[in-house]
Parts: sequence; structure tokens; C-alpha cells
Amino acid sequence: MAMNTVGRPTTPVAHDAAAPATFSGAKGLLQPTSLIFETGAIDRTGVDLPPVKGIKPRLGGLARTSSTGNPGLSEPEAVRHYVRLSQRNYAIDLGMFPLGSCTMKHNARLNEKMARLPGFADVHPLQPISTVQGALRVMDELSHWLMTLTGMQAVALSPKAGAHGELCGMLAIRAALDARGQAHRRRVLVPESAHGTNPATAVQCGFVVDEIKAAPDGRVDLSDLKTKLGDDVAGIMLTNPNTCGLFERDIRIIADLIHEAGGYFYCDGANFNAIAGAVRPGDLGVDAMHINLHKTFSTPHGGGGPGSGPTVLSAALAPFAPVPYVVKRADGSLDLIEHEADSDGEPFGRMVAFHGQMGMYTRALTYMLSHGADGIRQASEDAVLNANYVQACLKAHMSPAFEGVCMHEALFDDSWLDGTGVTTLDFAKAMIDEGYHPMTMYFPLVVHGAMLIEPTESESKASLDAFIATMTSLAQAAKSGDTARFTGAPHHAPVKRLDETRAARKPVLKWTPPAEISQIAAE
Repeated sequence: MAMNTVGRPTTPVAHDAAAPATFSGAKGLLQPTSLIFETGAIDRTGVDLPPVKGIKPRLGGLARTSSTGNPGLSEPEAVRHYVRLSQRNYAIDLGMFPLGSCTMKHNARLNEKMARLPGFADVHPLQPISTVQGALRVMDELSHWLMTLTGMQAVALSPKAGAHGELCGMLAIRAALDARGQAHRRRVLVPESAHGTNPATAVQCGFVVDEIKAAPDGRVDLSDLKTKLGDDVAGIMLTNPNTCGLFERDIRIIADLIHEAGGYFYCDGANFNAIAGAVRPGDLGVDAMHINLHKTFSTPHGGGGPGSGPTVLSAALAPFAPVPYVVKRADGSLDLIEHEADSDGEPFGRMVAFHGQMGMYTRALTYMLSHGADGIRQASEDAVLNANYVQACLKAHMSPAFEGVCMHEALFDDSWLDGTGVTTLDFAKAMIDEGYHPMTMYFPLVVHGAMLIEPTESESKASLDAFIATMTSLAQAAKSGDTARFTGAPHHAPVKRLDETRAARKPVLKWTPPAEISQIAAE
């Protein structure tokens, strides 16, 4: 056992399954955590303020007369409660996050620092334009680089996330079709491996979805696509690289076929992080594409912060970009075009009251400027390299869904688990015991028992090797008949295996005091 300079062991001892239970319920430094309703009490508070005198209610008799039932805690109790909860939550700052099609990568702290600078962190949407010239310049420069990276003519910054960006692009397509007197074009082609938001967005915009089959190699079946073309086709919604982690080799042919049929090409930009700096979607014939700033350019993802899904538009769709957008005046100052009547184009409308994502814009622009053109391309290439390294190392133990190299994510099916009694879900639960967040399961739907792994460019070779070794060990255990290790997993998590179907269909969303539970049981 290795020893450090003061004589303490630096190599952890093996876990003692027979370790005695503690009186406090703690496990070393991991403290027990109760619900905040169980810890606090409604008759106490963490502040001590005198009653406010001389206040005349203005609620018209609607003032609350009874307790809300919210628990009261002191400040230390409240802080400890949420810190203890955070210790039970997985995070990218804790370990590798191999979710596929989600790009859970490191958020550079420099970006966070820039977003917190005065003038960005406290900017208000109702400030006079003359007082927010710096913020508008960030938006203008971000727009410039987004258009440069994609080879597109315009960008709408206001969409709040990927699906919102899809909505923006499809509304622009609808507006363009209507403007040229082709309101009869209401059929949108969507590959069967598409993100679920694609068909949902198309329907939300008043289109009818027509599914395109996947070829045996995981890409769009060109022959099926050709049979679906007609004078009622509005366009296609296609992800490239696609949700199987593969580049659509026939992308130019697909774009030409759609354009010849009179439609537009919407590209789902969820996987732009695999080609940023290397491929310009505009050169591939794309007319509209959203970009997840929180995936490609390292701003907080999902629950870690607000999303942002700017949508870039080709010259054909640029006139229909929504308001508001930034313009440069003759004197060099920047302004916002807030109303459709003030626009030189034909905006399809307004998607949001305000932009509201200055922190996202600042983080993304900081990422771009700190990396430069060569750095952004290297990030994309490293993401692809890491995914192929994972696939190459694991293909002897797991079964890749498709032959050949992948792009930014490695996709496996569950055929290698045949006869083991272990399912994709079981395997994912066992990953939790090993300290890893599970990969994406059962998606894309075109692959049976799918296991989609996206290591991103953030992970070092040492990190990937540790992950690969763990996955290999689990795969060997599954094949050797150690079924109990998987079907009972997770064994070491704060919460054990749940009935997830029941939890989804009958969620318990309200805490019920134990006294009420006893009373209900007695009745």
C-alpha cells in the first residue's frame, strides 16, 4: 500500500460489505438527508422581522388567511439541506457524463467569469438602447461568427433552446412558402431516426409528417426519400451527423432533391459540435438550422442553466427571420429592430418578449474567441476521435450498431447481451454503482436496446481509459452469468431500483405528513 509523507495510506482499502451500520445514518462524510418538510417546521422561520405597520392591502379581499405549509429552517439548516442533496447528484464536475446526443461537456470557467461581468450579468431588457451598446455588440459579434461557421446569411438569436430553434426555422419555411403562394405545401419529410422534437415541431407549425425509412447502414434510405417527393412537400427535417452518430454521406444529393421538388432543407443542429469549424452546413444546401449554444459552445446544459438555440437561415429564408434582431446604424451604433413594420424583410412574427439570454451569448462568444477557428475545429475533431476510440476499444466486448467509423458518438445495440438475462436498462443501472452516469438508453429507436455513448472532447485519454475499463469489466461480468449484479442494481446509490413505469404514470408530487397517512390508513 502506498504511503504519503505523513504516513497515511493513499490507496483506498477494498469496500467492506460487512461494515456496521452507523447510529447517525451517515456514511463517512456523506450525511443523511431528509425531506425539507421533515426537517423544517411551519411554525418557525430563519428570520426575525417585526410586523409591518401601516400597510393597506391592495389584494381586494384575496389576501391569504392561512399558512402555505412551507417549512421554516434556519440559514445553516437550509444550506446544509441543499449541499447534502448536491452530493447525491451526478455532475460533469464530478465525473464523465457519457450521455449520447446530449453533449454533456465541461463548461470552461473563463466563460462563467465573463458572463458575470457587470453590464452583462445585470443587464435589463427594458434599458434604453444607448445604455446596452456593449451587450448588443456581443450579440452582433456572436451572430457574425455563427453565420461564418455555418455559411448562412442570417441568424435569429431569440429562440430559447433547440426545440424552440426548430420552431423558428420551420415557421420561417412556412412563411416563405406562403409568400410565394404555395400554402398547399404542408408535408414535411422526417427520417425515422430523427429526434422526437422534429416531427412534434413540424406538426406544431401546421405541417403533416411523412416518415423516411433508414437504410441498413443507419443513414437515410435514398430510394424511399425519392418516392416521398411531390408538389406538396414543404421540406425535410434531417440531423447531420444523424442520431446514430453517422454522417449522412448523401447530404448534397438529399438537399438537391428537396430543392428540385420545391421544398426547403431544415437541418437539426443538435450535433453541430461534431463538425463545427470543419463543415459549413450552408455549403451542404441547408436552408435553416438551429444551434444549441449549450451543447456546441459550452454554456450550461439543461438543468444547469437556460438553454439557447439560435437559428441560422439561408438567403432564401433570411427575409423571414423573426424580430427582434440587431442592426448597425450609419453612425456605427447598434439598434434592435423590435417591430415587423420597421424591418426591411418579411418577419414571420415574434417568438419571445425579450431575448433574455445574455449570459448564454456571452459564454458562447467567449468560448469562440478563446478557442479561435483552429481550436473550434480541433474540439470537433477531438470529439470524433474520442468517440471512435471508445467504439474501437469496446467493440470486442459489445456490439456496434453499424459497421465502420462513427462521428461524435458511439452507438451499440444489445445483441451482445443475448442469453445473459441482462437488459440495456440493467447494464445502465450497474454503471451507477461504478460511479458513472448511464449512457443514453433505447435511443435512437431504430436500434434495438440502443446504448448511445458520447464522450465529448472534454475527456482526456486517461479518463476514457478508465471508462472503457469499467465498461469492459461490466460486459465481462454480464457474459459470465453474474446476473444478480445487474438486475438488482444500483446497489450503492442513495435510492435503489425503482418501478420507473409506475413512477412516471403515478408520480407522487406532494408530501403528505405521516399523521395524515396514518389517518388515511385507519379509514
